[in-house]
Amino acid sequence: MSLKKDRNFDSLIDKFERRIYATAKGDWRLKLVKEDLEFLRQKNRLNIWDAGCGFAQIGLWFAERGHQLTLCDVSKKMLWRAKENFARAGLQAEFHHRSAQLLAAELLDFDLVMLHAVLEWLADPLTSLRTIMQRVKVGGYLSLLFYNRNAMVYSNTLKGGWRLKNLLNDSYMGQGNKLTPPNPQYPHEVIALLEQAGFEIQRHTGIRVFHDYLTPEALDHSDRNELFDLEYRYCRLPTYRDMGRYVHLVCRRLKA
Repeated sequence: MSLKKDRNFDSLIDKFERRIYATAKGDWRLKLVKEDLEFLRQKNRLNIWDAGCGFAQIGLWFAERGHQLTLCDVSKKMLWRAKENFARAGLQAEFHHRSAQLLAAELLDFDLVMLHAVLEWLADPLTSLRTIMQRVKVGGYLSLLFYNRNAMVYSNTLKGGWRLKNLLNDSYMGQGNKLTPPNPQYPHEVIALLEQAGFEIQRHTGIRVFHDYLTPEALDHSDRNELFDLEYRYCRLPTYRDMGRYVHLVCRRLKA
């Protein structure tokens, strides 16, 4: 029997960029994450680990403000693109072609650890999270963005048909679209783990709390500005925020 492995995007980097980064919904995700992290970006020089950096949009955004960045990714092509982006901006960083959970043992503690859209692609998400978050120094911060299992269950229930049986027996995970993560997480379980480990939730945002539930026809007949105004109104309110396609948490470590 083969062991489950973390997902590597080397073979899908172009599709990943086209379907996720180069879209209005991708821009919306970046907007909200940046808003949640702006108070940290304004601090004096922080030592930051971008764990599973992808193209490093957020890491580069911090580096532009003078912060010190360490970046890693299991995808060689993703890491190469991140290096290109830093070089184009004339900025320096430390890069590692390693998985975050394996690299963690070799690193010192950081003022900020960012784990964005990584958790849901890992073979053992919560165990890996426990390892990675240990690199946050006491008084430091963890920025965690993850694919929300609530949204996955709800959106597929609305589509009905064969999906209902698969949802009931938990066999839907990772089926279908190659960009559908195999291990989405429930926000309440992630938050419980973080609080038990001595973290306090300071920012809690839902990413696309309405957009991804609309059918293509409904989207075609909707004013996008009005839709995103509604997204913005409700994305940080209880109930709605835990129904977003992604959930972003900014947590401060209060104790070891």
